[in-house]
Amino acid sequence: MLQYLNQDPQILEIVKLEINRQAYNLELIASENFVSLAVLSAAGSVLTNKYAEGYPGKRYYGGCEFVDMAENLARERLKKLFGAEYVNVQPHSGSQANMAVYMALLKPGDKILGLSLDHGGHLTHGSLVNFSGQIYHSIPYTLSKETKLLDYNLIEDIAKKEKPKLIITGASAYSRDWDYAKFREIADKVGAFLMCDMAHPAGLIAKGLLNNPLPYCDIVTSTTHKTLRGPRGGVILIGKDKENPLGIKTPKGDRLKMMSEVIDGIVMPGIQGGPLMHIIMAKAVAFGEALQDSFTDYAKQIIKNAKTLAEELTNLGYNVVSGGTDNHLMLIDLSNKDISGKKAETALGLAGITVNKNMIPFDTKSPFVTSGIRIGTPAVTTRGMKESEMKLIASFIDRAIKNVDNEQQLNSIKKEVAELCSKFPLYPELQIN
Repeated sequence: MLQYLNQDPQILEIVKLEINRQAYNLELIASENFVSLAVLSAAGSVLTNKYAEGYPGKRYYGGCEFVDMAENLARERLKKLFGAEYVNVQPHSGSQANMAVYMALLKPGDKILGLSLDHGGHLTHGSLVNFSGQIYHSIPYTLSKETKLLDYNLIEDIAKKEKPKLIITGASAYSRDWDYAKFREIADKVGAFLMCDMAHPAGLIAKGLLNNPLPYCDIVTSTTHKTLRGPRGGVILIGKDKENPLGIKTPKGDRLKMMSEVIDGIVMPGIQGGPLMHIIMAKAVAFGEALQDSFTDYAKQIIKNAKTLAEELTNLGYNVVSGGTDNHLMLIDLSNKDISGKKAETALGLAGITVNKNMIPFDTKSPFVTSGIRIGTPAVTTRGMKESEMKLIASFIDRAIKNVDNEQQLNSIKKEVAELCSKFPLYPELQIN
């Protein structure tokens, strides 16, 4: 697959270096995964040549009959995967999916209520350095100081006081499941829209392993990488017309039609031009893979691996925020280890283990230093690793953190990591030598 880069040896060398980095390092960043060769092939296909502004059957360009087929297939598969009535598969990223929702539901200056970034929320849920906190009046909610869990009573109190136009659920570094029914109750009490950004756990939600937000939320967004194991991109969904256990009906009839038309118009031409048709076809491939029974086994193993890794790290004296995990990730508070998240990330990187430094709830360190690291299991699970490997990985992490300034020890761990990775080959079809 790399032979076509022979005419550009500089680029070929960069690609080879990255293939080797991925192949012989442990990828534990919670928001990353390894796509299949089928997804890679679709993303690199001739559909990259086609401009297709508009939507299937309503394009501004000719010659779109076949890319229409790809987009319609992506839509059909995504609807089936989550039980959705409406979907838009064109957003280039999760951030743009969220922007489209905000522009559809809000006016500049309207209040939004989302999980604080330093408590595990998303950048686009109201951070003041992001458009979401600059265009809209952002009010954060936080986790319980005692349990580091969502405090629904506190969230309700804030909502009643602030009366936001939109309440946002979803996180990037929260390891527990969400009670969307409770959030629906809160939203109804204050007359707010309710949305979910399920970017991180989407693949687990799709297979019924975590609560599904679609029956409760007015609108749902997601990325297509992370646990969905697709190409980098975003999607928007609205649930089917059916009653949920609270007896609350999801958007239906004229309201659904109105919302879908507004969102379509905001995505294009509102904030985007031509869609990335090669990525949309790659999304279709990934959605098709996620519909298979084998993906259920994969998703279950992600959670098993995360629980095992969290338990092992706890046994080694690490503080796992909230006491464990229900999903694919965990947040490790390193305060008792006398090391910053930044230093731990660097040391682990030298040992062949990729993580990201991350703020913990009520962190006293800056976002550039942090008191914690975030760890996820989707990528190593894709490689075929299971519980026994998680125990070994926990020991690698512990040894690296205990030897942050010992170059010899870190190099030794790196060799052991490479040996482990060689037992679970990644993209053997690609020539990497």
